[in-house]
Amino acid sequence: MSISKDALRVLDYLATLGNVPPDQLSVEAARARSNETAKLNGEPEPVARWEERHVPGTAGDIPIRVYWPRPLRAEERIPVILFLHGGGWVLGNGNTYDTHCRRLANAAECVVVFAEYRLAPEHRFPAAVDDAYAVLRWLKENAPLLGGDRRKIAVAGDSAGGNLSAALCLKSRDLNGPPICAQALIYPVTDHWDAGYLSYVENAENYGLTRDLMKWFWAHYLGPDGDRRHPYAAPMRAAFVANLPPALVITAGYDPLRDEALAYAGRLEEAGNIVQKKHYEGQIHGFFGYSSMTADADDALRTVATFLNRVWKVL
Repeated sequence: MSISKDALRVLDYLATLGNVPPDQLSVEAARARSNETAKLNGEPEPVARWEERHVPGTAGDIPIRVYWPRPLRAEERIPVILFLHGGGWVLGNGNTYDTHCRRLANAAECVVVFAEYRLAPEHRFPAAVDDAYAVLRWLKENAPLLGGDRRKIAVAGDSAGGNLSAALCLKSRDLNGPPICAQALIYPVTDHWDAGYLSYVENAENYGLTRDLMKWFWAHYLGPDGDRRHPYAAPMRAAFVANLPPALVITAGYDPLRDEALAYAGRLEEAGNIVQKKHYEGQIHGFFGYSSMTADADDALRTVATFLNRVWKVL
């Protein structure tokens, strides 16, 4: 299938942001450009309310944003999504992902907790994983204070956020930590950039996310001495992937990460986990957030909401 017309329109817009590839910019300049890219996310949907809080972490307080889809009755408890954002562990923040969180809260009718985890290169691996785990532990104890059901805590994330979501499921299982009821992995990073996947050759450039940009992200995330084979950095490297939460894995045809995400979904299935896959053949990396320019963003959102509600319904 050829690339979709909507994806081409997105690429045309991205081309207007500058001729210098992000991986040739400073971290500060790349972060500024990502703020411009966030305009593709469309107008933020109204929610009942949202607020900012702080959660204690191992290296200080972690900012979070909490979104409620509607007013809750005094004793009402609804499901919770811990959302971990993309951006190669280097980019992204609460402002660039505000639209994502509002749409998720409304579509899935749940509380969404956005974790503002520490970014690389200022804070390299495993800082982001540690922060995500700290927020998960806090949610296990405090979800009822938010109107959340502690039995129905799911994790979701796109790209690097999908990587962190998968890592969080592995870590919580390994440490007998707070149970996670489901994981929604949206075109996740699951392996290192030079692991040999064909999609890194077919989609090395020209489709937004490039092989060189992923190389840049990994270099900032791990640094010169990072353990590239650690399963919490590259979940495909985990020796044991059984006994994990039901997973939804969303992929895009014109994405360098396509094949590693599909490979991880395959490993999860082979290990006996429940897995649902949804592939968007004509799409590019990042489309989940581009609700102002592609109908596939809304379709993927509905897919996530439907998957999670099916899991929550039986708990």
